[in-house]
Amino acid sequence: MSANLEIKKNAVEEIKNLISNSKSVVLVDYRGITVASDTALRKNFREKNVVYKVIKNTLFKKACEQLGITGLDEALNGTTAFAFGMEDETSAPRNIKQAMKDYTTLSIKAGLVNGKAVSDQEIITLASIPGKEQLVAQLLYVLNAPVSGLARAFKAIAEKKAE
Repeated sequence: MSANLEIKKNAVEEIKNLISNSKSVVLVDYRGITVASDTALRKNFREKNVVYKVIKNTLFKKACEQLGITGLDEALNGTTAFAFGMEDETSAPRNIKQAMKDYTTLSIKAGLVNGKAVSDQEIITLASIPGKEQLVAQLLYVLNAPVSGLARAFKAIAEKKAE
């Protein structure tokens, strides 16, 4: 077996591990972005537990085939970078959508959510959903609202009786 073939097999295994360990993957057309901007993006994503890599389309396609993932063939052409969201399903889409505001040349091609191919529009919709921590905080606020309202009512009654 040639050394080049062995390198490609290892790369495909690494990609399979990334796909398997991520909750979402966003395929991004990064055409027109500078090296300095790309480096800044990688640093920003790394801080948010999102892995951002440029991978050859053929290697990614091979990894998807081995994992039984279909529906991305159309998106896997041209310049493609991949953002792997490790924490939750919304982390990679949300961070890519934010990066698109700063780098207007970026565009979403498609994505994977829990191993299923989704369109660019579905990724954009997913990006608008708040993160897990924010959703939990909103839920706690909603659950706490009736109790705090009741406490204010009791306090008002107690103050009225004290007069």
